[in-house]
Formats: sequence, C-alpha cells, structure tokens
Amino acid sequence: MLSIVLVEPEIPQNTGNVARTCAVTSTDLILVHPLGFRIDDRSLKRAGLDYWKDVRISEYPSFSAFMQDRKESDELVFFTSHGKRDFYSFRADGKRDTYFIFGKESCGLGSDIINRYSDSCWKIPMRKDARCLNLSNSAAVAVYEYYRQLGFPFS
Repeated sequence: MLSIVLVEPEIPQNTGNVARTCAVTSTDLILVHPLGFRIDDRSLKRAGLDYWKDVRISEYPSFSAFMQDRKESDELVFFTSHGKRDFYSFRADGKRDTYFIFGKESCGLGSDIINRYSDSCWKIPMRKDARCLNLSNSAAVAVYEYYRQLGFPFS
C-alpha cells in the first residue's frame, strides 16, 4: 500500500490536488498537523472537486505521532531538494507499506527530519539553479513513478 504524507501543508489547493491524485490512483493520504487551513476549507474542497469521497484520509496531530504509528517493515521515503539520491533510482517493491513524505510548501521538511532520516531522503531531478517543484506536482511525479514500476495495478 502506498500513502502520501503531507507534513504541515500550508496551501489548501495543493492538498486538494494531491487528494485528487490519491483518489485516481487508490493511494492513501495522510495529513500531519498543524495544517495551514481548515480541513473544511472551501478552496481545499474545490481543488479536490468530487474526488473527496474516493480518498482515504487520516490525520495525525504531529510528525512524532505519525512516526510512532509506523512499523519496522514500513518503507519511509522522504522527498527534499536536499536528498542525496535521485528518485529515479528508487525501486518500488509493492510488498510493504510505503510512505512518500513531503514537507510544507514554504520550506519543505524541517532540518531535524532531514538530518535524522538522511539515508531515506530522495530528490526529484531538476535544474541545479531551480528551487523546487510545486508540492502537488512533486507528489504526482512520485506516485506515478512508483505505480509505473509496479505496472499500474490500479488501472
């Protein structure tokens, strides 16, 4: 099972777009508080359109609470422009629960998370002088590469 984890997302439209990607690929969505918007925010709902009914969403009050729920066998994949490894060298196995973890739009994952999980940090290739991709675009790139490797089992 694949889950997208948004740690402290700030922009409701991005979260709505990620939810839409999750809905069409049968991917779970996990939101880690604090959020920069209310979960019933109108722009959040508008971005997800009528897909919300098809998204399995869970919430955690903090990143530490999310991590306490993880099992040793879970695969944690942190996305950051500071990652040492190129995501396209990542190999999906589809056998264990996998979590693609993204930070907030303004500053990404905190340095404490990046430092603690540095061996699990990946980057999406881009120009060296570019700051980063949009959060929802990054999530879509990652989800589709994962499922491409598994032969798109949802279709």
